[in-house]
Amino acid sequence: MRCPCGSGDTYADCCEPLHAGTAVAPTAQRLMASRFAAFAVRDDAYLIATWHASTRPSALPLSELEWRRLEIVDVVGGGPFESSGIVEFRAHYRSASGRGSLHERSRFVREDGRWFYVDAVEG
Repeated sequence: MRCPCGSGDTYADCCEPLHAGTAVAPTAQRLMASRFAAFAVRDDAYLIATWHASTRPSALPLSELEWRRLEIVDVVGGGPFESSGIVEFRAHYRSASGRGSLHERSRFVREDGRWFYVDAVEG
């Protein structure tokens, strides 16, 4: 199956190794894409593990939304040798009441070689 993140690769060759813990996202944008894919495949353990400890919820009840497509709008920093970054995106979904999208500007930090989602920031 194609990876839900929209890379065009198969899930097995794209986000699945990140979700399984056998690979680490090298950039904030890559972590964002893998988190979107985790929402799509309902991998709450990965979402919690990649959420920064300072803002991480104790549990993450996944919604009934069907996450369909990720659109990256802007990226600031977040490269492989940086310690912070922002990724602005639109995540398109389908629900029982129709289609919609979530527009967010997410903040990420890198600690000990791993990227973590911190929170959403004002645009």
